[in-house]
Amino acid sequence: MKLKNIKQFVTNPVARFYILNGRGFYKHLSDEKFIRKAYKVRMGKELSLEHPTTYNEKLQWLKLNDRNPLYTQMVDKYEVKKIVASAIGEEYIIPTLGVWDKFEDIDFDKLPKQFVLKCTHNSGGLVICKDKSNLNLEKAKQKINRSLAFDYYYNSREWPYKNVQPRIIAEQYMENADGSAIDDYKIQCFDGNVDNIMVCVGRFEKSGVRYHYFDKEWNYLPYCPYEGINGENVNIAPPEKLNEMLEIAEKLSKGIPQLRVDLYEIKGKVYFGELTFFTSSGFDTTITEEADRILGSKLIIRNTKENYEA
Repeated sequence: MKLKNIKQFVTNPVARFYILNGRGFYKHLSDEKFIRKAYKVRMGKELSLEHPTTYNEKLQWLKLNDRNPLYTQMVDKYEVKKIVASAIGEEYIIPTLGVWDKFEDIDFDKLPKQFVLKCTHNSGGLVICKDKSNLNLEKAKQKINRSLAFDYYYNSREWPYKNVQPRIIAEQYMENADGSAIDDYKIQCFDGNVDNIMVCVGRFEKSGVRYHYFDKEWNYLPYCPYEGINGENVNIAPPEKLNEMLEIAEKLSKGIPQLRVDLYEIKGKVYFGELTFFTSSGFDTTITEEADRILGSKLIIRNTKENYEA
């Protein structure tokens, strides 16, 4: 263990929990016991699964009780494209350049100058290649192989990821007309109805990422407690294709208690990003307690456990 990790292990209970979890220390725990323990560590309070009221609590309840087998395909970054293309059309899908089981199977000579590599079964492990002639293959291999070996299900017990086949996909590299990084719009839906849109700002800046929420009419929602920030000084314009995005999100989330649909607007066109069942895995400490309660009141949970095979 590196010196930095040792210091975190000793002084930070959250870091200590995830270091131990990453080493398989909690694999023997049932999903419910793990979730209760993780919630206490991350949120600093006990989890109520018997009478969940907040958004974060209800997401934990859904992890244990809403286990539709289709969700496995919906979180698979390769397989989900088939579902989305069938629902809204191929024109919304970022082209896939290839899919492989191992890094050694990738024929880089057949890939274009620019592309993106990612794994199908988890979040992270992204390799963005803007110029293939300058790509450090060894570093890319190390990053992808770490991602392939990472069991995302055991990280936070998000059930949809449990049976996803770990693979590597290459996608077409996408950028704005001016060459800048594309923005994604994370559209939160409850029972197939759009509730809010979250925009990430500063993801690649030293100042750090900030999350800003808007309603369907693009009115600012004060869900994140940033000092000195309110709707009047957040200068984020709505995407040109906002209405089209809202229609897509509602179509893709129909019949699901809650689902976040991530979309891009690139050069005047809308593209599909991914589907997220558990924002921040239900451990979202970036929103206020009031926002947690408000969103929780909108998420209606039903006893779905008996409807699916776990």
